[in-house]
Amino acid sequence: MQPVRKLFILLFALAFVAGACGGNTVSGGNAPATEPASPVETEASSSTGETEAVEVSGDLVIYSGRSEPLLQPVIDAFRAQYPNVNVLLKAGSNSELANALIEEKGNPQADVFITTELFTVQSLAPEGVFQAYAPAGVENIPAGFIGEGNLWTGLTRRARVIMYNQDLVSEEEAPASIFDLVDPKWKGQIAAAGSTNGGMQAQIAAMQQLLGDEATEQWLNGLIANEVTFFGGHTDVRKAVGAGEFKIGLVNHYYYHLQLAETGNVGVVYPDQGEGEIGLITNATAAAVVNGAPHPEAAQAFLDFLVSAEGQKLFAEQNYEYPLLAGVALKEGVQPLENFRLADVDVVKAAANFEAAFDLIERVGLP
Repeated sequence: MQPVRKLFILLFALAFVAGACGGNTVSGGNAPATEPASPVETEASSSTGETEAVEVSGDLVIYSGRSEPLLQPVIDAFRAQYPNVNVLLKAGSNSELANALIEEKGNPQADVFITTELFTVQSLAPEGVFQAYAPAGVENIPAGFIGEGNLWTGLTRRARVIMYNQDLVSEEEAPASIFDLVDPKWKGQIAAAGSTNGGMQAQIAAMQQLLGDEATEQWLNGLIANEVTFFGGHTDVRKAVGAGEFKIGLVNHYYYHLQLAETGNVGVVYPDQGEGEIGLITNATAAAVVNGAPHPEAAQAFLDFLVSAEGQKLFAEQNYEYPLLAGVALKEGVQPLENFRLADVDVVKAAANFEAAFDLIERVGLP
């Protein structure tokens, strides 16, 4: 079994029907992944600096590790520019969709892949799954968030934070470090996303690089011993904390903001800022054009939109995320990452060892 195949199939059985997104097929061989696709003329500059859509039509099939509610506003805005494009969205876990992309390499069904962290696209890129494409304006995205050979493009950044119910926990009592989550004082009172969640997988991979396998395994075993409740996704976590079912939640930062806007009774800690601590763990979402995409023009237009000022502004305003495009303002209330000491994680190195994260998850029996 190839290493990348083991990486994605180790924990997740393929539960994806190849034709679920409309049964699109492509004839002939795949376009070579080593040569960039020629940019499609999909946009023109207006007098205001905004982009104006040029005619693109047909289907666009998106495989997204992001949940539908978080992506739908962006899709709606894209369709407002391209009303003749019919968007078909298949949302699932990063690993499930990565499996599907590998299985479908000979007959691609998807046009675009969106992931909630960089490790999946980094691991898939050498397998010829993606077609090189440099979206319009990508030069304004930090170089560290652009895949080698333009095989993928970073979209937004997110931080791993601790949220707490303010009716049950005071600011002074709240955990200051992710390592405080194994303290018996919080036993049975913590919620987190589990082993199938890309954010948790990426955090484990980052911790392995920062701390090594032994310390990361000890932390995971501590969470299990502390009777942390593991949900399939962060939405369930933030809602449960907001409802007072749990005192503490480990989430991506924007879930705190979503819950704050909904119930107003949650606080947040950007953890591990003390002397000698690991710093704030961050990751990023990414998008790529699938190699041999059935609808390449629509795929390229969509990536152009995702990295445009309008697309990045939607991620910031609707989802409280950190846009990667320079000059796009944060949503009011979102603390700039410059305010924090960030964990020093080499994403490329961590991606190369991502299989070790899956091995560790399996070894400790993380739900």
